Amino acid sequence: AIETASAAMPSDHKKKRAQAKKDAAKRKDAKKPLQQQQRDNEDEAGSAAGDEVPETGPNGTETVGASSDNGAAAASASADKDEDFMGSDDDMPSALASEIETLNLLSDRVVAHRACTSVLASHPDARDIQLINLSITFHGQELLQDTKLELNCGRRYGLIGLNGCGKSTLLAALANRELQIQPHVDIFLLQREMPPSDKTAIQCVMEVDEERVRLETEAEALALHEDQESHDRLMDIYDRLEELDADKAATRAAELLHGLGFTAEMQNKQVKHFSGGWRMRISLARALFVKPDLLMLDEPTNHLDLNACVWLEEELKQYKRILVIISHSQDFLNGVCTNIIHMRHKRLIYYGGNFDQYMQTRMEMEENQMKRFKWEQGQISNMRNYIARFGHGSAKLARQAQSKEKTLAKMVDKGLTDRVAHDKTVTFYFPDCGEIPPPVIMIQNVSFQYAPGKPFIYKDLDFGVDLDTRVALVGPNGAGKSTLLKLIAGELQPTDGLIRRHSHVRIGRYHQHLHEMLDISLTSLDWMMRQFPEITERDEMRKILGRYGLTGAQQVCPIRTLSDGQRCRIIFAWLANKSPHMLLLDEPTNHLDIETIDALAEAICEFQGGLLLVSHDFRLIQQVAEEIWECNNCKVTKWEGDIFSYKEELTKEITKANDARMK
Repeated sequence: AIETASAAMPSDHKKKRAQAKKDAAKRKDAKKPLQQQQRDNEDEAGSAAGDEVPETGPNGTETVGASSDNGAAAASASADKDEDFMGSDDDMPSALASEIETLNLLSDRVVAHRACTSVLASHPDARDIQLINLSITFHGQELLQDTKLELNCGRRYGLIGLNGCGKSTLLAALANRELQIQPHVDIFLLQREMPPSDKTAIQCVMEVDEERVRLETEAEALALHEDQESHDRLMDIYDRLEELDADKAATRAAELLHGLGFTAEMQNKQVKHFSGGWRMRISLARALFVKPDLLMLDEPTNHLDLNACVWLEEELKQYKRILVIISHSQDFLNGVCTNIIHMRHKRLIYYGGNFDQYMQTRMEMEENQMKRFKWEQGQISNMRNYIARFGHGSAKLARQAQSKEKTLAKMVDKGLTDRVAHDKTVTFYFPDCGEIPPPVIMIQNVSFQYAPGKPFIYKDLDFGVDLDTRVALVGPNGAGKSTLLKLIAGELQPTDGLIRRHSHVRIGRYHQHLHEMLDISLTSLDWMMRQFPEITERDEMRKILGRYGLTGAQQVCPIRTLSDGQRCRIIFAWLANKSPHMLLLDEPTNHLDIETIDALAEAICEFQGGLLLVSHDFRLIQQVAEEIWECNNCKVTKWEGDIFSYKEELTKEITKANDARMK
């Protein structure tokens, strides 16, 4: 059963509406001529009010509404801990004001460095969006040049491309209406977490539907008046609220939060008590709640566990308007998308179908392109050889040579087929860590709780981890997956029991908080040189960074100018250079593009040490994990099957819960 949370709501609209109609009917006959005139005036006013467009919310997180000038700005979301959702509320008013001011300043700076041009090609009243002559420049770098954007209602698009190609910039330009979009199209861009506030999670979700909130507030005020004009307006409002299913708003908001892992108690917690990852989930629930004409989600799965990812996939499959998703998860794109947009070489290239179908279509197109290229080059070579041999021979041969020369010129004028240009391959590398005799790490009768009186996360764990361990940890949110990695790494100490580690073992734990140690004022090259002073040659460090896809220019520009994905590569270069025996990877795919994830998977498969992985990327787990361990009910148990059988089980549970809710 879906857990629901109470929320402060106006009185029952249906009862008020019925009572208002009864009161109005008593006076209708005596004042009908005047009433009719007033009603006509109110209808016009109501229509105008209904066409008003809500502006961007006070947090600046999203753009909701047709004529909003302010939009979402890219900002990195805080990493999430899957068992500790509480944040500090020390000095909250000043901290909140400072955070909002900083985010708004960042947004203004980003917009100031972005230049966009486009021409609206779709009908002004259409629900589809078609832009031609689309160009975007950011910090002087041309990201898109004279290309076309086409988004059709009812389609769900996956926007893919290499890290740094400008995917997030394109969505931000759309959200800020820096590109020409029909005024009646309302837009919502999810790109950063909900700022801390005193509002509860469910209040933040419900308030995003600004038309409903405005109408409910107006209805509360009108209910205090007895005049006929107020009653007529009140009935119009109730009719509109009924169209919006306002009486179901609280239930709908609770269902969305529940699907994203919020218990009924958490739904009534103030937002300031949640960590960044949980506030990101609140923003995601807001996006799903408002159902805009154009919904854009930038890496929506980054702070979700496997259970929430499966729920979100099922939820987005039902989206009936325009959906654009940036995601690094091939499995997620396969489950949700009806179309793929590939952002490549300053162009937008369109493919029908999900990600697997895109890959198949692209491979076939590139094969045909190479066949055409080789045929043309063969024809050109033959004609040039003929011209060179016989161009100055007999009159007959010379005429034939001239004919071939004209044919060659026509081929060139019509345009020759280009050779298929493959993207630069990214390679990850984890150096040989050497041998350590087992047992490497022993967990003996370990129990853990965060504080006395708090519930136990684990009880009586007993297992070992060696260099041949290749395990993915799965389980519901709050089960303690990240906690287990911290216990093994020695960052947390068991409440009871003992964890024995080999005296020479080197453990490398990757998590999102590692990004916080980057000095963004430095270049990646200078930062790495400071981290490893024993490496004195800059050229040697350049080679290390180059293995992780950081080009020469990216190595010498400030880290603040790099994308989140490029910053992740710096962290992986730092981690690998420590030569760990055990890799403990906590959501390593966040902010990485699909090609980089494949490179990471290949490097993990070639790694000679042990692996414990927490990830919401089903495909990565399938590629690198030999066993699936489920964390739940204070225990760790082996799942008999692969990760996709686990996903099937989750899908069945979600479908069963949805069916029960519908009944």
